[in-house]
Parts: sequence; C-alpha cells; structure tokens
Amino acid sequence: MSVESVKLEGVTRKYIVMSGKGGVGKSTVAVNLAASLALQGKRVGLLDVDIHGPSIPTMLGLEGHRLESSGDKMLPAELPELGNFKVISIGFMLEARDAPVIWRGPMKNGVIRQFLEDVEWGGLDCLIVDCPPGTGDEPLSVIQLIGNADGAIIVTTPQEVSAIDVSKSINFCKQMNLPVTGIVENMSGFVCPECRKITYIFNRDGGKKLAEKYGVPFLGSMPLDPAIGEAGDSGKPYVSKFDDSPVSVAYAKIVRSLV
Repeated sequence: MSVESVKLEGVTRKYIVMSGKGGVGKSTVAVNLAASLALQGKRVGLLDVDIHGPSIPTMLGLEGHRLESSGDKMLPAELPELGNFKVISIGFMLEARDAPVIWRGPMKNGVIRQFLEDVEWGGLDCLIVDCPPGTGDEPLSVIQLIGNADGAIIVTTPQEVSAIDVSKSINFCKQMNLPVTGIVENMSGFVCPECRKITYIFNRDGGKKLAEKYGVPFLGSMPLDPAIGEAGDSGKPYVSKFDDSPVSVAYAKIVRSLV
C-alpha cells in the first residue's frame, strides 16, 4: 500500500538512525550526532519516534517538558545551550515517565505523520530521526512518510550476534530504496576511566566487516566510555561535556561527512 509522503520544507538533509537489534546504543548515537551537528553551528532537529521506549527526553534533560502549539503547529523543545537544536518526542505527551504507550500500527503511523507534518521545525540543515530497533511499523512509516530521506545511519556493536540482526536493517533499506549512509560500530572496546587504555571486551571490527560485506561506508567506531552513560543520565550529551575526547572527535568526523 502506497503512503503519501509529507512535505518538509526548509529541511536540507534527513537521516534515519536505525538498527536491527536493541541495546546497541542507537539513541545515544542519535543524540550525540545531533548535538555534534548543532555544536558545529548547524540548525538541527532530532525526532524521536521510539513510541514505546522514548529515551531522548531523559538524555537531553527534557523530562517533564510538554508540547506547546502555535496556531495549528506543534512547537518542538529547544536547547539553546547547544545551539540551534530542536527536539520532538512522544515522551513530551506522556503524563508520567513510566506511562506505557499501548498503540497498534495505525495510531503510531498517525503520530509519526503529525511529528513530521504538524511541527514547526523551521529551517533545518539536518533532521535526525531516531527509530526503535527492528524493521517494523516505526521505521517503515518514517521512510515512507519522508519519501526522500538522504540515508540511514545503521548502528551495530562488534559481536557477530549483533551483526546478524543489523544486516537485516541493511537489506530492509535496500528493499525500501533508502541509501545506507554508513555503519557506526558502537561499544567498540572499553575505555578505562583511570588509564584511558582501550580493552576490547567484544570482538573487534564487526561493524567494519559488515560494511565491507554489504558494500556500504563504515563511518567509525565508538569506544564504550563510562562517561557516556553518566552524561546521558545527567541530561547532557557526551559530546558537549567532553568535546576533546576521542569519542567526541569521532562524532565530529562523522557529522562532517553528513553535511
């Protein structure tokens, strides 16, 4: 069944962050990519379409924020301390942070359309869309509704069990005619907080091998730094707190290739 795409006027580039597997740190990657873009002076929108498990509000210190409107348009939350950074999440519509969202596909498709069509995004250099894991309703709706997305950024971890599931996302994008911008390997080794030495607790280069297998770009590896979790829980993106760290430098390198 064909779906009519929405018009995102004034949005230059649109990227969808996705993964075939949960627990790979996909939202962490989406938040820090978006924040890194904003810190480089870009006008950025971050759309959280993880309907059942929205974590973006917590990671950006926006818990308790409620959607406001102007006329017939919803107004995104803004984070001026990061630059021109706008955020929309289903979490802004929940009465409590632990309130479940018990919706079937049509309702999820409807709210995703609203978040794309009825939000006053204004002019954006880049819109980053954070999808839940898998290849179900949410990523399918986003791809069909955006219609002309610039590409998918696929997140994996180094081990084989992750790569198997993530390969499904690559094939999903191919079937949907969505270009794969590249693969990010997250949790690529553990950074010791004392000596800063990296210990590879999983296999190495799983993301790079996956990229080579499917002939898609490899965007980079992100070591697992304990400060990443601390930053997310404190509501401050890691790249804004540790802008000179190897991980932040890696994010900056990726976003330069996006814009």
